[in-house]
Amino acid sequence: MITLSLAEIAEVVGGRMHDIPDASAQVTGPVVRDSREAGPGCLFVAFVGERVDGHDFAPAVVEAGAVAVLGSRPVGVPAIVVDDVQSALGALARHVVRRLGATLVALTGSAGKTSTKDLIAQVLRRKAPTVFTPGSMNNEVGLPLTALTATEETKFLVLEMGARGIGHIRYLCELTPPKVGLVLNVGSAHIGEFGGREQIAQAKGELVEALPPAEEGGTAILNADDGLVRAMASRTKAKVILFGESDEADVRAENVRLTDSGQPSFRLHTPSGASDVTMRLYGEHHVSNALAAAAVAHELGMSADEIATALSEAGSLSRWRMEVTERPDGVTVVNDAYNANPESMKAALRALVAMGKGRRTWAVLGKMAELGDEALAEHDAVGRLAVRLNVSKLVAVGGREAQWLQLGAYNEGSWGEESVHVSDAQAAVDLLRSWLRPGDVVLVKASRSVGLERVAAALLETGAEGEVAAR
Repeated sequence: MITLSLAEIAEVVGGRMHDIPDASAQVTGPVVRDSREAGPGCLFVAFVGERVDGHDFAPAVVEAGAVAVLGSRPVGVPAIVVDDVQSALGALARHVVRRLGATLVALTGSAGKTSTKDLIAQVLRRKAPTVFTPGSMNNEVGLPLTALTATEETKFLVLEMGARGIGHIRYLCELTPPKVGLVLNVGSAHIGEFGGREQIAQAKGELVEALPPAEEGGTAILNADDGLVRAMASRTKAKVILFGESDEADVRAENVRLTDSGQPSFRLHTPSGASDVTMRLYGEHHVSNALAAAAVAHELGMSADEIATALSEAGSLSRWRMEVTERPDGVTVVNDAYNANPESMKAALRALVAMGKGRRTWAVLGKMAELGDEALAEHDAVGRLAVRLNVSKLVAVGGREAQWLQLGAYNEGSWGEESVHVSDAQAAVDLLRSWLRPGDVVLVKASRSVGLERVAAALLETGAEGEVAAR
């Protein structure tokens, strides 16, 4: 973070200073909420959680070098006390972002946010110092914490924005006002909470409504291949740039294909030129993500050749998102277990099939959360798709939703051992230990709450004799 005195921080957040011997003391380190990350010069933010109260760690973080604590009550060490810690954190982030003058790029969408954010960051940092959201810290706490890691050297600040209701993205844009806004897609993720895709579109479109007008540099980057996203052009005064495979897209892909290993290759076209891209990531769904990143980079002054080179060399920066690992015995494990929704589940299945040409393919799938009344139909559809794509084996893991996955496969024409339902992750591991053979490709994917990353981890832990060891 940029250097700020405790007096300035207290003024910005509307706080009261307690046990502070020197109000001119400087915060020179990061702003952290995890006491284990506390170090010299930092500011520790004390949240009260369901099981842990950050205020209890105040003495320890100051001993570790924290300059002060930002909390909701005095703690016997230097502290800035506020009525609402979350609002104070947001106010501090807003103040710092305004001071910095960096170009702020914000993105949202129902699927692919984190992968696209990682691509944008890897492309832009070739041009100038770039700070971006780590993992999926895209809510009202994670976003300001990310913004506060920026320094005077930061030229681009790339922030992922998530939403679970109308008004969430509007609030995040108030904390960190973007200049460039990217909307990837409107899908079914969290449809149970929103009530429908139109409501999701309303929430996602709050990003383009928050952009400055075109004459002030505002740019809205929209998916030309998604009708609900494309319609958001009418909701902004910013310049509109379209990306996608549509002929009308300003940034588009031609000659899209997958390599023998399942990695996308295409000809990238931008308003300033064209260049070839072959990605290191797996799955055709990354083409849209790459085009979105290319549109951002083009608007910020990068050439087609520069963008294509960066996209071709970019990797995955976030855990459990299409992580591909080959075991010594030739079994390939694809760990995509961080989260799942209908769109990402279908994309992962297609990537599995592309990677597994001539090999046995396994789809180890679990519940997709927060689908509301659409849950049965969406799980059924994924099970049916696994059969249509000729996935060799479907292992449905968990309770009711997993049973719906298997039922969809059965109704589409799967029988016998082609699809099986197991109760939990350990049961899936036990089954795979018995049935896997060298050369197989295994996809592991479900919503985060299912914890299927344990299956992927177990498959990659081999015993002394080469057998898979369960975690």
